[in-house]
Amino acid sequence: MTETETAEKSGWWPRLMARVTSIIEWVNGLKPVRAFTLYNESRGPILASGLAFLALFAVFGGLWVGFSIAGLIIAGDIGLRTALIDVLAQTVPGLISSDEVEGVIDPEALLTAGVFGWTGAIALVALLVAALNWLAAARDATRTIFNLPPDRSNFVLLKLKDFGLAVGFGLLLVLSATLSVVGTVALDSVLQWLGIRDSTLSTVLGRGVTLGVMFALDAVVLGSLYRVLAGVKIPIAHLRQGALLGAVGLGALKVLGSSLLGGASNNPLLASFAVLLGLLIWFNFVCQVILIAASWIAVGVADDGLVLDEKVAAERLERARQLVAAHEPDPDDAAPRSWLSRVFGRR
Repeated sequence: MTETETAEKSGWWPRLMARVTSIIEWVNGLKPVRAFTLYNESRGPILASGLAFLALFAVFGGLWVGFSIAGLIIAGDIGLRTALIDVLAQTVPGLISSDEVEGVIDPEALLTAGVFGWTGAIALVALLVAALNWLAAARDATRTIFNLPPDRSNFVLLKLKDFGLAVGFGLLLVLSATLSVVGTVALDSVLQWLGIRDSTLSTVLGRGVTLGVMFALDAVVLGSLYRVLAGVKIPIAHLRQGALLGAVGLGALKVLGSSLLGGASNNPLLASFAVLLGLLIWFNFVCQVILIAASWIAVGVADDGLVLDEKVAAERLERARQLVAAHEPDPDDAAPRSWLSRVFGRR
């Protein structure tokens, strides 16, 4: 075998490894991969688990208080009440019963509950504390994804902002239910005029209207969470992209919710606490989607070389300069010393 043939045969392995390395580098450079990498490096799974645990406490108080108030305000509007129950049933599958979804909580029992008694007052306080704690944790988790320190604003002002956002999210939920009712009524009128009201198409279109309203609600909530709650000045283009991506993820979870949670509810070993376990799994998925969408925004902002917080960036630059200055050698120490100075300790 000549030297040329030996060189050609021995060169296939380096070429193969170079090709594999280039493919790996290309995959690692993709934006979805970099977003998931940032999510993991920022302790995203742990942060999502903590948010899910806090959300579990908030949901029960929220249901009690929310339905007690709804029972006083919209008790006479059957359409709006049914739409609100349907939206909640599809938002958290398996939690509350509706005409289409079987849940573990009867909404009629919640609508007849009183909010002005001792139990209502305790539930209201528990809801307020749990909701504010979740919002505070969501703010810190989001800022961690964006590599920003905790918000240093006044504590009272932060809690007032959190309270306002909690009320706003609740109003958005009622608004989405109202829009769902309006859209469903309008769709029924059109389908009745076309003579296909009771067909499979009407069911599919009705489901599409509900999911469309919930998609818009999720996008608005996510945008408010990233920009207002976390206090991060995200450019609108990046914010819109991340909020829509997160809304798509949450919509997919709602469509596949029953399948995702079926394993916990069908396991006889977990039957005694399947509801709590299912809710923890569900909220964990939801919180992971929220933080992954935030990671997508953070990667896009970094790619464009944008600075989200000028003050934090200036402080980090100043600390870096001080660190470099503290470790720089003294010019006098770097100067050569004569034999006389080495003997007598002088320059």
